[in-house]
Amino acid sequence: MGKEILVLTGSPRKHGNSDQLADAFIRGAQSKGHRVHKFEAAFKDIHGCRGCNQCWPVETEPCVIKDDFFELAPLIETCEVAVFVSPLYFWGFTAQLKAAWDRFYAYRRKAGVQRLAIKESALLLTLGDTEDATYKHAVGTYQDIAEYIGWKDRGIVVAKGVNDKTDILGHKALARAEVLGKSIEST
Repeated sequence: MGKEILVLTGSPRKHGNSDQLADAFIRGAQSKGHRVHKFEAAFKDIHGCRGCNQCWPVETEPCVIKDDFFELAPLIETCEVAVFVSPLYFWGFTAQLKAAWDRFYAYRRKAGVQRLAIKESALLLTLGDTEDATYKHAVGTYQDIAEYIGWKDRGIVVAKGVNDKTDILGHKALARAEVLGKSIEST
């Protein structure tokens, strides 16, 4: 039986390099019978966590901030795998992805009624630079979060040297992302 997979993207550029990388992963995962939910955070109104610790004000709501996070919440409550996809902006994830990801905090609070269903994760990154040192901070952040939460890291795919919208066409990272999608084991 296939898994429920959340692909959480953060690029504000439609059909850009990271979006195409996400689509390659999705093709691979779907070919193995997984059900994939692509959530494009950049096109939603999701505010960053305020650190107010008012998570779960009522049993059915993870957060007091009323925004489009409420569209994402059911997916993080039911999907077993989360794939985070972002172009690298100033050595880190896009603000749009980070805002959505920070709101996962509600599910780590002891007061939380619901828990994260996510048990596995992966990271897909694109960047214009070709130096490994440029993306090490973002990869380290992802790895630290996955370890802290207890997610099994399924893999990381980095597409270097892709800046303009079509630079990823023919890039070997597309094939690696599709293989990663195919490698997700069924339940």
